[in-house]
Amino acid sequence: MLIYRLVADAVVLLHAAFVAFVIFGLLLIVVGLALRWRWVRNFWFRVLHLLAIAIVVGQAWSQVHCPLTTLENHLRVKSGGTTYPGSFIAYWLHRWLFYDAEPWVFTLCYTVFGALVLVTFVFGRPRWPRAGYV
Repeated sequence: MLIYRLVADAVVLLHAAFVAFVIFGLLLIVVGLALRWRWVRNFWFRVLHLLAIAIVVGQAWSQVHCPLTTLENHLRVKSGGTTYPGSFIAYWLHRWLFYDAEPWVFTLCYTVFGALVLVTFVFGRPRWPRAGYV
């Protein structure tokens, strides 16, 4: 049962990293565009960032539950489900990631955030990779 709890904690860490990439990625893009940092125009970084928020917005609009949340919940049940959800880190990451609000609030927030990412993609276009550059 311990292995399920450890994997569930790892899923929470992955989830937190994904959320941090989306949120802090936009912040870094905006600051980087203002300060003319070249790396924020990296094509692959920008496409991955846009794709990440597009997945979240798409799931919210289609009312699909996040697969990371679903996987973590499944693993928590398999671990025997405790009143304290896993380790200390997992507990606090949960409190940071999840809020109690109506689903439409999250859909609106994700959509507005996704629109901001798209605006930075259009007005601060990424550099297209050169031929032979991977």
